[in-house]
Amino acid sequence: MDPIKIILNPVAGRGYGAKIEPELRRLIGAEGLDFDLVRTERPWHAAELAERAANDGFALVVAAGGDGTTNEVVNGLLAASKEGMAGTLGIVPVGSGSDFANAVGIPPDLPGACQRLAHGQARIVDVGRVSVPGQPSRHFDNTVNVGFGGVVTVEALKVKRLRGLALYLPVVLKTIFLSQNPRVTITYDDQELALSAAMICVGNGPREGGGFFSTPYAQPDDGLLDLCIVREMSRTNMLGLVPHFMKGTHVGHRSVTMARARHVTISSPDDLVAHVDGEVLCTDAHRIECEILPGALRVQC
Repeated sequence: MDPIKIILNPVAGRGYGAKIEPELRRLIGAEGLDFDLVRTERPWHAAELAERAANDGFALVVAAGGDGTTNEVVNGLLAASKEGMAGTLGIVPVGSGSDFANAVGIPPDLPGACQRLAHGQARIVDVGRVSVPGQPSRHFDNTVNVGFGGVVTVEALKVKRLRGLALYLPVVLKTIFLSQNPRVTITYDDQELALSAAMICVGNGPREGGGFFSTPYAQPDDGLLDLCIVREMSRTNMLGLVPHFMKGTHVGHRSVTMARARHVTISSPDDLVAHVDGEVLCTDAHRIECEILPGALRVQC
C-alpha cells in the first residue's frame, strides 16, 4: 500500500489518545503499513492536517481520535476535494463516543481497527452539511442534535475523566433537570412542524453519545437524513424514555416524531443549543439548516 497519514488527537477520550500512541504505532507497523503519524495541537488542527495530507497525495488519511477528530478530518478531506468525492478516510476510534466509526462497522478495539486500515474495503457514504448564520458552514458525518443533545454536550465538557457511556449516561440524567424546550419551527422537505421541542436530532448515522440510538434506522449511505423530534414533556416522562433511546425503542412513542428528509431547517425565537458530531456547534443560534450530500465521502472500513 501507499503511505498513509495518521492524524492522532492526544486529548481524545480524555487523554486516552496520547496513552495508546506507542501501541498504535506498533500495531500499524505490524500490519506492514508505511505511515506518517502527526499529533494535533489545537482545535481544527486535524482539519488543516487532513486537507494538507490529501493535497500532498496521501490516499488514506486516518482520524485517530473520537467523533470530533473524525469530523475535523472529514471537513479537511472535503475541503481538499473541491466538491468532488472526498477520501479515503480511515478511523481508529479512541474517543469518548466514536459513534460514526460504529455506524460504518469499524471495530471498537485498537487491533481490529488497525487491521481494517490494512485489509478493509472502501465504502461510499453520505455527508451532511450544517449552516448557522454568522458561522462558516461545516460538514458532519454522524449527527446534529438541537436542544437536549446540545446541552448534554455542553455539560459533558465539564467532566474530565470518564469516556463513553460512563460519561454520557450520567450527563444525560443531569441534563433532564437543566434543559429547556425552545419553540421551534421545523421544515423538512415539504413538511412543516411547529412545537415546543425537547430535542431534534438530525442523523446520518444511528447512534450518538456512545450508546443512544436517537435515529436507529439511519443509514450513512441512503441519501437521506433521519429526524427524531421529541416534543416537550414532563421530566418524569423524559426519565422513562432514556432506556428506550439506549435501545432505539422510542420510535412510535406518542411524543416522538420520526421522519426522513434531504433538507432540514430549524428556526426559533429562543436560543438554540446544538452539537455537531459531539462538539458544540452553537449555544444561541436562531436558525440551523442541514442538508445531505449523497456519496460525498469514501471510507475504509
